[in-house]
Amino acid sequence: MGRITDTVKILIIINVIVYAGSVFVGDVAYRLFSLYYFEHPDFQIWQPITHLFMHDRNGLMHIFFNMFGLYMFGAPLEERWGQKKFLFFYFSAGLGAAFIHSLVGYYQVHSAMDALLSAGVSQEDINAIMTTGQYNTAFLNSVPLQTIERLFIEFNTPAVGASGALYGILVAFGLMFPNTGLMLLFLPFPIKAKYFIPGLLLMDLFSGLTGFSLFGENIANWAHIGGALFGFVMAYYWKKNDLNYTRWD
Repeated sequence: MGRITDTVKILIIINVIVYAGSVFVGDVAYRLFSLYYFEHPDFQIWQPITHLFMHDRNGLMHIFFNMFGLYMFGAPLEERWGQKKFLFFYFSAGLGAAFIHSLVGYYQVHSAMDALLSAGVSQEDINAIMTTGQYNTAFLNSVPLQTIERLFIEFNTPAVGASGALYGILVAFGLMFPNTGLMLLFLPFPIKAKYFIPGLLLMDLFSGLTGFSLFGENIANWAHIGGALFGFVMAYYWKKNDLNYTRWD
């Protein structure tokens, strides 16, 4: 492992401080700074940025793996690009993740609403499902339970974590250092970045399309894909055009 760079160090410190503060403050912090579905009453305009510093308060593994990944893959990119360019990349990938996550959320919420309306469920009853999760069991005669659950979950579950930005960093690392061997806990041999990172993205895509999570519950797979997509576009453009590394300094 190489040295930790200054910007990566500051980002990790901020994340840890925000995590500790949010655990102490509780629900108020999560309602204010997590990323809610943009038609939800708790959505705020700053949440696409602030959610990058929020993490699951019910366990340390979420923030640990994100910060470890930021250190492992972010530091080499900061050394290559410099502080300003790296920060621009980090937040752009994070915003891209928020955008794709929200876009998919919009599609899922409104497709579920359309299915319920087509089945004859009133808008008032749909609003009750969205806000309380309560519904008339007679609805199940014409609408799958999965549709009702998806509507409630997508509308009410906020996104937290730096994973979207981290996936952008992973893709950029794979472009810049494709032949670097990565050691995984469950394999006794290294895998080159150019193979490991696309494989990781394919698993996220599979989980996003099928709903069958390969990484555990409550994983924002489309945020991962969004961060990776925006990260790929930026890193590929910069690499292809061979920008001067000091231009942003």
